[in-house]
Amino acid sequence: MTDADPVFAIGAADGRYRSKVSDLAPIVSEFGLMKYRVAVECAWVLFLSQSAGIGEIQPLSAADAAFVQAIADDFDRTDAARIKALEATTNHDVKAVEYFLKEAFAKRQTLQAVNEWIHFGCTSEDINNTAYGLMIKNAKEAVLPKMRTLIVSLEQLATDYADLPMLSRTHGQTASPTTLGKEIKNVAARLERQCVQLRSTTILGKFNGAVGNFNAHLVAYPNLDWPDLSRQFIEGLGLTNNPWTTQIEPHDYIAELCHVLMRFNQVLLDFDRDIWSYISIEYFKQRKVEGETGSSTMPHKINPIDFENSEGNIGIANALLDHMASKLVVSRWQRDLSDSTVLRNLGTAFAHCSIAYQATVKGLSRLDVNPDAIAADLDNSWEVLAEAVQTVMRKFSMPEPYERLKAVTRGRRLSAEVYQEILQELQLPEQALRELKDLTPGTYIGCAPALARRPKP
Repeated sequence: MTDADPVFAIGAADGRYRSKVSDLAPIVSEFGLMKYRVAVECAWVLFLSQSAGIGEIQPLSAADAAFVQAIADDFDRTDAARIKALEATTNHDVKAVEYFLKEAFAKRQTLQAVNEWIHFGCTSEDINNTAYGLMIKNAKEAVLPKMRTLIVSLEQLATDYADLPMLSRTHGQTASPTTLGKEIKNVAARLERQCVQLRSTTILGKFNGAVGNFNAHLVAYPNLDWPDLSRQFIEGLGLTNNPWTTQIEPHDYIAELCHVLMRFNQVLLDFDRDIWSYISIEYFKQRKVEGETGSSTMPHKINPIDFENSEGNIGIANALLDHMASKLVVSRWQRDLSDSTVLRNLGTAFAHCSIAYQATVKGLSRLDVNPDAIAADLDNSWEVLAEAVQTVMRKFSMPEPYERLKAVTRGRRLSAEVYQEILQELQLPEQALRELKDLTPGTYIGCAPALARRPKP
């Protein structure tokens, strides 16, 4: 073993769950941050070389431009190690990136003349905020398919069990029946809404100098429209320009993104706990996997560990996301550095989100519905028809329907036979009797099947 083995990782995301977040690692790791910083610095040099009005830097030849672009595109672990070595001397991560690029440019004779245009007019936050923007953009694209897989799994279950009657429970007590598919559809619809909002979250960037006013830029080139040039550059990176900032892009959009992830996660947490509870009352059975151990001492057990794993990872993710959302929008005067260490944990939050989504999907794949247990619960709950009887009595203007129904049901355990007796005791009109006599808890489900199958608008 070496210290690089996952068993030596301090955090579970990089240790125990590393295989589940391998797609995120190149994006949200320190390697990813360095890679995006290099990409921004290279893009800035290319942009400046193509900008009319800056005569001191000539347009790069196709070969030179390709060389610069390749530095960003081919960034690897050797390059990252070199930046870390430089940072050991500079004690400044962005300056280390600048020196790394100057070394790279120096290897090509025709680029030596543009060496000092690296980081021209930039504060470190110009590089950092856009690098984080690119990181967040790509991390979002990596996590969205996991969300989509989860929602699709739920939609399929909603369709498969759209017609399966199930007892509802409000306040933990028996309530008007629904169908299993409809209850799952409720969750799928809630998650879909948050997923849509996550997709539409705007990722902002700024490239406007030390305090957001292009001070140095205008001293060097007073006749250039730097706000517009900055906008063009930001949009060229695939981000949305924020023209009003201090030294830092204020991170409001990151808070918005954190909040939508938290809402998605809380909906999923609610679902995880409900499924856990339904497993405990045997509405679902869990398929055993050969070789797996449910309990170290009770061999009969198959624990709902995937839903518990999802719940735990959601808790960690949301704790981080909540802190980021409240912390990152606050910065003293034109900026303080307390956001830096917080931003470095964005990847951890994304990782625990991804782990949670995968755990729930895995848990769903191991479930079998137990229709006998669901049906037995319904058959023991004829009291839920009291709502229907009372409503029909109101339809026919029968006086005090609630009170009369209460009088004939109190102290009696309802069953199919007792239900028919009650209908007679209530002296219902013939039409009302016809509407109610064939009703059962299993058929008293309203339009739940249609709602479960209803496509999203």
